[in-house]
Amino acid sequence: MLQTCTPNDLMRFMYHETNQAESALINEVILTNYAAREAYDELHQAYRQLPKVSFWPSRKSINSILAYSAETAKR
Repeated sequence: MLQTCTPNDLMRFMYHETNQAESALINEVILTNYAAREAYDELHQAYRQLPKVSFWPSRKSINSILAYSAETAKR
């Protein structure tokens, strides 16, 4: 059983970048280890304060990529 989590483990868990087994283990550690819970809460609070932005490529960029893809697929 995983007894401790690194900040990287907690960050991956928060961003849903862990597999099912890792998630279950990290979740158990968070529920049973006060220090891990405090670290997760601190990271999650910082995460919530980040601006929520989405970046979308311009239509021109998408068309350029599609045109390049079509051209190179012919070779």
